[in-house]
Amino acid sequence: MEGTLINLVIQALAGAAGGAGAGSAFKDLSMGKPADAISGGVGGAVVGQILGSVMGAGAATTDVGGMDVATLVRDIVGGGVGGAVVMALIGMLRNAMKG
Repeated sequence: MEGTLINLVIQALAGAAGGAGAGSAFKDLSMGKPADAISGGVGGAVVGQILGSVMGAGAATTDVGGMDVATLVRDIVGGGVGGAVVMALIGMLRNAMKG
């Protein structure tokens, strides 16, 4: 349980960073820094959890100081990419609804 919560926090933080980065890169899809970070955080957590379910746990041989490095990298990359994608999708939907 404790490891799952830590993974979720890492994924959400990486997603927030990914959403904010995507908002800076794609100005026409940006909803403002706070909204980009929030939508990215939610997207990073959701996509990160799905990715974790699909890929499973990392190999035990990558354990460094009690932390599984492969799982950490998966959480950061999956959360960041997921956050950027979800932020961009929400931005596109928002723009389409505007007119």
